[in-house]
Amino acid sequence: MQDSKILVIEDETDIRELIFLQLQLKNYTVFTASSGKEAKELIEERDFDLFLIDRMLPDINGLELCNSLRSSEKNRSTPIILITALAEADNIVEGLDAGADDYITKPFDLSILQARVRAQLRRHGPKEPKTKVSFGKLVIDEAKARIKVDDQEVKLTHTEFQILILLASRPGTVHKRRDLIDAILGDDVHVTSRTIDTHIAGLRKKLGSESYLIETIRSIGYRFQDNEQ
Repeated sequence: MQDSKILVIEDETDIRELIFLQLQLKNYTVFTASSGKEAKELIEERDFDLFLIDRMLPDINGLELCNSLRSSEKNRSTPIILITALAEADNIVEGLDAGADDYITKPFDLSILQARVRAQLRRHGPKEPKTKVSFGKLVIDEAKARIKVDDQEVKLTHTEFQILILLASRPGTVHKRRDLIDAILGDDVHVTSRTIDTHIAGLRKKLGSESYLIETIRSIGYRFQDNEQ
């Protein structure tokens, strides 16, 4: 999706300009903002296909901006990649819980950033509408990108939603961690199994009483229980 519109929100001028130039060379339409305030003004004016957000902005925490986007009907499903200098597992989990679909730590290789962008845009591309399916108290409406547990809507990140759809599309099938990474993040993105484990942990937490539907297959991966209604 080379005509995609991307908003880069980064206060460090050198990094912001470097990302801008590299993405522009790939024929993306790129906008930039150096603060949360400037970003919000652009978001009000335009529609974007992907956000690149620095976690530490001068006027607002990047996590707050992620939360704000996810609470907006307009951008609740727009992919978010968080840029951060904090590489500890707890920091990454915080970012994913705030609504980010992926993260990249500073300093980073530009080719990896480009691959992450491609993967997110590819995953976010149009799909054929799907029917609504139920598993216990869990209802998955892929066409409307809505998930409900016990009649209460559950807000998932785009990555969590894609993992759930993939697992639920083949109940009873064991999915290896590497296969999930390739299917969800793309085979041109090199990350560890910890990435998928972190997304699964966040997904289970949000599914609450229905978290049992996602089974861990030790040393292999995950399986969705086969009890479709």
